[in-house]
Amino acid sequence: MIAGGFVESATNLLAGLLELGRTRFELFGTELREELARLTLTLLGGLAALLLAALAVAFGATAFILAMDESHRAAATIGVAAVLLLAAALLAWYVRRQAAAKPRAFDATLSELQRDLKAIKP
Repeated sequence: MIAGGFVESATNLLAGLLELGRTRFELFGTELREELARLTLTLLGGLAALLLAALAVAFGATAFILAMDESHRAAATIGVAAVLLLAAALLAWYVRRQAAAKPRAFDATLSELQRDLKAIKP
């Protein structure tokens, strides 16, 4: 009688742990899909924006340099290059700042696992 109760209790414990693991794995899978979709959208949007911005800057810089008097074109070219270099440095700083502020990936899964661990420990 005691052995049967022990086996049933162990079976119930194992079933509960497997169900808990399955639930956490499903949450992880959902977060992974969301993270991949967000990353894909960010990459594609960023690449498109970079391409369009590069074209706009190239055409604008060319038009500005050609509009200058022939004697000032070298100075205008240096000025455009300096402005573009400053813009690149500011953009690099901004991207680094945003990358450092990104929320932790799979935060919900990790929080749930931490809560489970606290519930299991006495």
